[in-house]
Amino acid sequence: MFDALADRLEGAWKKLRGQDKISEANIQEALREVRRALLEADVSLQVVKDFVAEVQTQALGAEVISGVNPREQFIKIVYDELAALMGETNEPLAEADTAPTIVLMAGLQGTGKTTATAKLALHLRKIDRSTLLVATDVYRPAAIDQLVTLGKQIGVPVFEMGKDANPVEIARQGVEKAKADGINTVIIDTAGRLQIDESMMAELAQIKTTVKPHEVLLVVDAMTGQEAANLTRTFHDQIGITGAILTKMDGDTRGGAALSVRRISGQPIKFIGVGEKVEALQPFYPDRMAQRILGMGDVLTLVEKAQEEIDLADAEKLQEKILTAKFDFTDFIKQLRLMKNMGSLAGIMKLIPGMGNKISEEQLQQGEVQLKRTEAMINSMTMAERKDPDLLASSPSRRKRIAKGSGYALEDVSKLVADFQKMRTLMQQMGSGQFPGMGGMGMPGMGGMGGMFGGMGGNPAGSYGNNPPPPGWRGYQAPIGKSKKKKKEKKKKGFGSL
Repeated sequence: MFDALADRLEGAWKKLRGQDKISEANIQEALREVRRALLEADVSLQVVKDFVAEVQTQALGAEVISGVNPREQFIKIVYDELAALMGETNEPLAEADTAPTIVLMAGLQGTGKTTATAKLALHLRKIDRSTLLVATDVYRPAAIDQLVTLGKQIGVPVFEMGKDANPVEIARQGVEKAKADGINTVIIDTAGRLQIDESMMAELAQIKTTVKPHEVLLVVDAMTGQEAANLTRTFHDQIGITGAILTKMDGDTRGGAALSVRRISGQPIKFIGVGEKVEALQPFYPDRMAQRILGMGDVLTLVEKAQEEIDLADAEKLQEKILTAKFDFTDFIKQLRLMKNMGSLAGIMKLIPGMGNKISEEQLQQGEVQLKRTEAMINSMTMAERKDPDLLASSPSRRKRIAKGSGYALEDVSKLVADFQKMRTLMQQMGSGQFPGMGGMGMPGMGGMGGMFGGMGGNPAGSYGNNPPPPGWRGYQAPIGKSKKKKKEKKKKGFGSL
């Protein structure tokens, strides 16, 4: 998401290279690039005009800070304005003083409203808020069945009265049921239409009047772009929304919806859908989203993803295994699957500062392929072989059997085993304070696993030893003991690109 917008904004920063200060003359080209970037991202025209005018005002009024060049200062101003445009801070879901909290879901058909309803229920369950889903969409075929199925999947009850009942009555009785059962939150899934019509709005308004919700969340497809502004304005004027959920943020979205919804309605984006899985819902943080748009990564979200998947006790056991060189293929496959649970390799890399635009889409796809190859080979090992990699190192017949079982060449399996042994040695040395042969440390703790990640351009996970690095890879350090000229080159290259 936002890749095209990020690339265009990168062009804006280039316009200020070599300048010693921001002036009205040299900022115009940069502002034109910002304007083009936002328009191509399908941001509402009025929002673009207001945004560019505010950036210009802030940039020309900014005091020159010693040691900060105009390019960096301009990026900071755009970052601040992007965060302000999207709401500055995260606004959590409301919680009523007296239960239950009532959430009314609204939106057009096809935006992922029913799925978003289940995702929100699962999110609340994770923070110990009991939830009841209420199915009032009696018009769309299988809408009620879909919500019931999702409810069973996440372990949340669904209240429904069939297709012949009145939606307003279903909503009313659903709330009464939640009160009787002492449930914390009721989420009402309402009917959508292919486009806004009077009957849809009238029914929504009647449900709202009857159940008096604490939240009215508009579900918006992030890929609708500028049309999201018109949709938001209509719903807010006629129903009165309190927030929005943006779905399909993991797709090829240009970002217009995320940058338009808050300014048009004055109401915050509360959550974003980042995948098809029911777990793929995240609270929306404007500052973090601004960082992603500007290619700064999002470390906090990465940490939160890891915390959801990592068990502290398991992490301590793993650390002990690493330090004593007892880390085995069982541990490794567990870490691979943990990473897969956190999302795609591309999604994770984009959360790491500086990595989002350093690795091409093709290289990331190759990296995904390498991970699948590795997993297939490990799955073909016996439990004894996984726990004792030395068995494979000393037995060509075992490696041959694994190659046949996984569908890969004997050379691939041999390289996997050799790289794994190198990695164990390196981890043990690092644990004892030694740092030999670190080559490129693009992915800490993974040095030596070059064979698995060779497709990721520059082998960020590899340790090359005496072999030369791939052409153009800037993370490589020349071996110690070369001439002064070589040492200067090493110092110049360093790790600046990582």
